[in-house]
Amino acid sequence: MLQQTQVKTVIPYYLKFMQHFPDVSTLAKAPQDDVLHLWTGLGYYARARNLHKTAQIIAEQHAGQFPDSSEALQSLPGIGRSTAGAILSFAKAQHHAILDGNVKRILCRYYRVQGWSGHSKTQKTLWSLAETITPEKRCDDFNQAMMDLGSSLCSRTKPQCRQCPLSNACEAYLHQAISEYPHSKPKKKMPVKNAYLLMLTTNKGEILLEKRPEQGIWGSLWSFPQCETAIEIEQWLDKHQYTQNDEMLFSNEFRHTFSHFHLQITPVHIQVEIPSKIMDDNHFIWFNRKKPLKLGMPTPITKLISQLA
Repeated sequence: MLQQTQVKTVIPYYLKFMQHFPDVSTLAKAPQDDVLHLWTGLGYYARARNLHKTAQIIAEQHAGQFPDSSEALQSLPGIGRSTAGAILSFAKAQHHAILDGNVKRILCRYYRVQGWSGHSKTQKTLWSLAETITPEKRCDDFNQAMMDLGSSLCSRTKPQCRQCPLSNACEAYLHQAISEYPHSKPKKKMPVKNAYLLMLTTNKGEILLEKRPEQGIWGSLWSFPQCETAIEIEQWLDKHQYTQNDEMLFSNEFRHTFSHFHLQITPVHIQVEIPSKIMDDNHFIWFNRKKPLKLGMPTPITKLISQLA
């Protein structure tokens, strides 16, 4: 949960998640929708899907026990080199370096590492430094201390260098260049994609939701049916045999930003008659606000549903 998300945001989600899924076995047996429902609002939903898949693999293939080698851990969905190192150093007391965002920031400032940390050359340099300075003894305490230092004194903005125990040898501090490190990601103009979200409702107040494919944006989450152009809306309604009760209502468009592009969204409210054709229950559902189901939904969708109410 802490990947790409701040601690203060994560804590209530973490406590609720652990209350529902206290161990690997419980998480492995849970339906995916229950897992995504508790993740709703955190974003980066691939993390939740990977966590769920990993729990199932550990329960089914490893007798409920985490592997004790970095290579085996990195073969699991969503676990990379740094996460594997954290698991093994904290849970197994093994000697492994970590390289989360906080550690990267400390190393970049302390050694004045050149280049954006996302570049492979810079990553290689940072891993070399992390492995060099990580001690054999009390490796877990060292890793925890580095993460804590990065999240407190050596924070991204307004670092408290005068209180930092490393400032007397920190290259960036000594050269009065703290604000320059770590180097920023090279700016690249993000593309803009358009989408019409079809908010189909019945006279009973039910709302049609469609389950997104596992791959792509909002993977495996429940959303409104989506069209790329206004012309496709009529085609979609005809294909699924929906009859409109009133004219379509196009709401004001808004923008939702993903890591690699902007999605320009236009909500379209359409009152319809439910067709006689039985829909695929695994792909579509009629959502009743008065009897809500435990479903994983992106934040923009939950907000639109609240507006419909």
